[in-house]
Amino acid sequence: MFEYQKRLQYPVHITTPNPALAKFIISQYGGPDGELGASLRYLSQRYSMPYPELKGLLTDIGTSLAGMANMGS
Repeated sequence: MFEYQKRLQYPVHITTPNPALAKFIISQYGGPDGELGASLRYLSQRYSMPYPELKGLLTDIGTSLAGMANMGS
């Protein structure tokens, strides 16, 4: 049996919000030049790759970038 508890690994205490920094961080994750965008481009390019041995490489790169983007959240 599993029990899911949604809590952070380390407590976060924000004393002063910084909207400019928040905008920058979000753009790095979901912007056109961010990790998530790069990951999705690699994963979508694997479907048009003519060489089967390179499809696995694109899959590995795309999933590792997605993992790195997910580590920060």
